[in-house]
Amino acid sequence: MQYMLLIYGAEAAEQTLTEGQAAEMMGAYGAYSEALRKAGVMVGGERLKPVSAATTVRVKGGKTEVLNGPYAETREQLGGYYVIDVPDLDAALSWAARCPGATHGTMEVRPVWAM
Repeated sequence: MQYMLLIYGAEAAEQTLTEGQAAEMMGAYGAYSEALRKAGVMVGGERLKPVSAATTVRVKGGKTEVLNGPYAETREQLGGYYVIDVPDLDAALSWAARCPGATHGTMEVRPVWAM
């Protein structure tokens, strides 16, 4: 079954990292991605650009509204994701706990609804 691991963190905190800390974090994500690939469970994943690059679209009363940035104000922002294919939720939760994002933010694990 496929699960999406959504990585939430505070962008403001990420911007305060030193070059060494940022390199260490990127190395941890690289190692995690490699572990997913070696285990044969990685379907895909990407890092997202900052929320300042986001655009929100919604339709109200038949009119399209386009807003710069995210619509919801939150302390943590969606920064990236992985899609994995594992036997069950317990396996997905185990992989989520191993993600570097779990140590500096929040991981949301959600089953993919195959269409």
